[in-house]
Amino acid sequence: MEIVLSADGRDHAHHPRRARRTVRAHERPGFDTWSDTLVAFFTDLAGDLDRAGLDSADAREFATEAGKHQGVLDEITEPRLLHGDLWTVNVMMESGAPEPTISGVYDNDRTLWGDPEADWTIFMAAKKPGTERDAFWETYGSRPATPSAARRSLFYLARHIGAIRLERRRMGNSDAVPETYEQMRDVLDQLQA
Repeated sequence: MEIVLSADGRDHAHHPRRARRTVRAHERPGFDTWSDTLVAFFTDLAGDLDRAGLDSADAREFATEAGKHQGVLDEITEPRLLHGDLWTVNVMMESGAPEPTISGVYDNDRTLWGDPEADWTIFMAAKKPGTERDAFWETYGSRPATPSAARRSLFYLARHIGAIRLERRRMGNSDAVPETYEQMRDVLDQLQA
Protein backbone atom coordinates (compact mmCIF):
# COMPACT_ATOMS: atom_id res chain seq x y z
CA MET A 1 0.00 0.00 0.00
CA GLU A 2 1.22 3.47 -0.79
CA ILE A 3 1.16 5.86 2.14
CA VAL A 4 -0.21 9.24 1.10
CA LEU A 5 0.67 12.21 3.30
CA SER A 6 -1.05 15.55 3.20
CA ALA A 7 1.14 18.63 3.25
CA ASP A 8 -0.93 20.46 5.84
CA GLY A 9 -1.53 20.02 9.53
CA ARG A 10 0.86 20.41 12.38
CA ASP A 11 -1.29 20.42 15.47
CA HIS A 12 1.36 18.64 17.54
CA ALA A 13 5.10 18.95 17.21
CA HIS A 14 5.57 15.20 17.80
CA HIS A 15 2.90 13.96 15.35
CA PRO A 16 2.93 16.34 12.38
CA ARG A 17 2.16 13.91 9.55
CA ARG A 18 -1.27 12.59 8.61
CA ALA A 19 -2.33 9.54 6.61
CA ARG A 20 -5.58 8.32 5.12
CA ARG A 21 -5.45 4.85 6.66
CA THR A 22 -3.85 3.26 9.71
CA VAL A 23 -0.92 1.02 8.89
CA ARG A 24 2.14 -0.43 10.53
CA ALA A 25 4.61 1.55 8.48
CA HIS A 26 6.93 -1.38 7.69
CA GLU A 27 4.63 -4.40 7.58
CA ARG A 28 1.11 -5.07 6.54
CA PRO A 29 -1.50 -3.37 4.43
CA GLY A 30 -3.45 -0.62 6.12
CA PHE A 31 -6.75 -0.76 7.89
CA ASP A 32 -9.73 1.42 7.15
CA THR A 33 -10.54 2.00 10.83
CA TRP A 34 -8.68 2.41 14.08
CA SER A 35 -10.76 -0.37 15.67
CA ASP A 36 -9.63 -2.76 12.92
CA THR A 37 -6.04 -1.73 13.63
CA LEU A 38 -6.41 -2.49 17.33
CA VAL A 39 -8.18 -5.80 16.72
CA ALA A 40 -5.24 -6.78 14.49
CA PHE A 41 -2.71 -5.56 17.06
CA PHE A 42 -4.20 -7.65 19.87
CA THR A 43 -4.60 -10.65 17.57
CA ASP A 44 -0.94 -10.35 16.55
CA LEU A 45 0.06 -9.90 20.21
CA ALA A 46 -1.78 -13.12 21.07
CA GLY A 47 0.13 -14.94 18.33
CA ASP A 48 3.44 -13.54 19.60
CA LEU A 49 2.58 -14.62 23.14
CA ASP A 50 1.66 -18.11 21.90
CA ARG A 51 4.99 -18.40 20.06
CA ALA A 52 6.80 -17.28 23.22
CA GLY A 53 5.01 -19.98 25.22
CA LEU A 54 2.97 -17.46 27.22
CA ASP A 55 -0.77 -17.37 27.90
CA SER A 56 -2.50 -15.17 25.35
CA ALA A 57 -6.10 -15.27 26.60
CA ASP A 58 -6.13 -11.66 27.79
CA ALA A 59 -4.79 -10.36 24.47
CA ARG A 60 -7.57 -12.25 22.68
CA GLU A 61 -10.12 -10.71 25.08
CA PHE A 62 -8.82 -7.25 24.19
CA ALA A 63 -9.16 -8.05 20.47
CA THR A 64 -12.80 -8.96 21.13
CA GLU A 65 -13.35 -5.82 23.20
CA ALA A 66 -11.84 -3.65 20.46
CA GLY A 67 -14.49 -4.99 18.11
CA LYS A 68 -17.20 -4.23 20.68
CA HIS A 69 -15.94 -0.66 21.23
CA GLN A 70 -15.77 0.18 17.55
CA GLY A 71 -17.71 3.44 17.89
CA VAL A 72 -15.37 4.95 20.49
CA LEU A 73 -12.22 3.69 18.78
CA ASP A 74 -13.33 4.85 15.35
CA GLU A 75 -13.66 8.44 16.54
CA ILE A 76 -10.00 8.44 15.49
CA THR A 77 -10.41 9.15 11.79
CA GLU A 78 -7.13 10.85 10.88
CA PRO A 79 -4.14 8.69 11.76
CA ARG A 80 -0.79 10.26 12.61
CA LEU A 81 2.69 8.85 12.24
CA LEU A 82 3.78 7.34 15.56
CA HIS A 83 7.36 6.29 16.26
CA GLY A 84 6.58 3.72 18.94
CA ASP A 85 9.86 4.11 20.87
CA LEU A 86 10.94 7.73 20.72
CA TRP A 87 13.27 8.72 23.54
CA THR A 88 16.74 10.20 23.93
CA VAL A 89 18.76 7.18 22.76
CA ASN A 90 16.72 6.96 19.54
CA VAL A 91 17.37 10.50 18.32
CA MET A 92 20.44 12.11 16.80
CA MET A 93 21.09 15.69 17.83
CA GLU A 94 22.53 18.34 15.52
CA SER A 95 26.13 18.94 16.50
CA GLY A 96 26.90 22.55 17.39
CA ALA A 97 23.30 23.76 17.19
CA PRO A 98 22.58 26.76 19.47
CA GLU A 99 19.64 24.84 20.98
CA PRO A 100 18.83 21.11 21.00
CA THR A 101 17.84 20.18 17.44
CA ILE A 102 16.87 16.68 16.36
CA SER A 103 18.54 15.79 13.07
CA GLY A 104 17.73 12.09 12.89
CA VAL A 105 15.57 9.37 14.42
CA TYR A 106 16.63 5.73 14.92
CA ASP A 107 14.96 2.44 15.78
CA ASN A 108 11.89 2.85 13.59
CA ASP A 109 10.72 -0.78 13.70
CA ARG A 110 7.67 0.11 15.82
CA THR A 111 6.35 2.94 13.68
CA LEU A 112 2.70 2.92 12.77
CA TRP A 113 -0.12 5.22 11.78
CA GLY A 114 -2.72 5.84 14.46
CA ASP A 115 -3.88 7.90 17.42
CA PRO A 116 -1.03 9.91 18.99
CA GLU A 117 -2.42 8.98 22.41
CA ALA A 118 -1.49 5.35 21.65
CA ASP A 119 2.21 6.12 21.23
CA TRP A 120 4.76 4.77 23.74
CA THR A 121 6.21 8.27 24.15
CA ILE A 122 2.87 9.63 25.36
CA PHE A 123 2.50 6.66 27.72
CA MET A 124 5.93 7.27 29.23
CA ALA A 125 5.57 11.06 29.42
CA ALA A 126 2.35 10.64 31.40
CA LYS A 127 3.82 8.19 33.91
CA LYS A 128 5.52 10.72 36.19
CA PRO A 129 3.51 13.92 36.55
CA GLY A 130 5.10 16.63 38.66
CA THR A 131 8.58 15.90 37.29
CA GLU A 132 10.71 17.25 34.46
CA ARG A 133 8.34 15.43 32.11
CA ASP A 134 5.83 18.23 32.64
CA ALA A 135 7.95 20.32 30.22
CA PHE A 136 6.86 17.92 27.47
CA TRP A 137 3.18 18.71 28.10
CA GLU A 138 3.87 22.46 28.14
CA THR A 139 5.09 22.20 24.54
CA TYR A 140 2.94 19.35 23.27
CA GLY A 141 -0.34 20.47 24.77
CA SER A 142 -2.74 18.77 27.12
CA ARG A 143 -4.22 15.34 26.56
CA PRO A 144 -7.87 14.93 25.59
CA ALA A 145 -10.10 14.68 28.66
CA THR A 146 -13.28 13.18 27.17
CA PRO A 147 -14.99 9.94 28.24
CA SER A 148 -14.17 8.48 24.81
CA ALA A 149 -10.47 9.34 25.19
CA ALA A 150 -10.46 7.73 28.63
CA ARG A 151 -12.00 4.55 27.16
CA ARG A 152 -9.45 4.45 24.33
CA SER A 153 -6.63 4.97 26.81
CA LEU A 154 -7.49 1.61 28.39
CA PHE A 155 -6.81 -0.12 25.06
CA TYR A 156 -3.55 1.80 24.74
CA LEU A 157 -2.50 0.82 28.25
CA ALA A 158 -3.20 -2.82 27.39
CA ARG A 159 -1.05 -2.46 24.23
CA HIS A 160 1.85 -1.24 26.32
CA ILE A 161 1.45 -3.90 29.00
CA GLY A 162 1.41 -6.59 26.31
CA ALA A 163 4.58 -5.18 24.74
CA ILE A 164 6.22 -5.03 28.17
CA ARG A 165 5.30 -8.69 28.77
CA LEU A 166 6.98 -9.77 25.56
CA GLU A 167 10.02 -7.59 26.21
CA ARG A 168 10.46 -9.02 29.69
CA ARG A 169 10.29 -12.54 28.28
CA ARG A 170 12.76 -11.66 25.53
CA MET A 171 15.17 -10.13 28.04
CA GLY A 172 14.99 -13.17 30.34
CA ASN A 173 13.12 -11.31 33.08
CA SER A 174 10.53 -14.07 33.51
CA ASP A 175 9.95 -13.24 37.19
CA ALA A 176 8.35 -9.94 36.13
CA VAL A 177 6.03 -11.48 33.52
CA PRO A 178 3.26 -12.63 35.92
CA GLU A 179 2.50 -9.09 37.12
CA THR A 180 1.61 -8.13 33.53
CA TYR A 181 -1.28 -10.60 33.69
CA GLU A 182 -2.59 -8.89 36.82
CA GLN A 183 -2.18 -5.48 35.18
CA MET A 184 -4.03 -6.61 32.05
CA ARG A 185 -6.83 -8.08 34.19
CA ASP A 186 -7.18 -4.73 36.01
CA VAL A 187 -7.41 -2.85 32.70
CA LEU A 188 -9.90 -5.36 31.28
CA ASP A 189 -12.04 -5.03 34.44
CA GLN A 190 -12.06 -1.24 34.01
CA LEU A 191 -13.00 -1.60 30.34
CA GLN A 192 -15.86 -3.98 31.10
CA ALA A 193 -17.20 -1.97 34.07
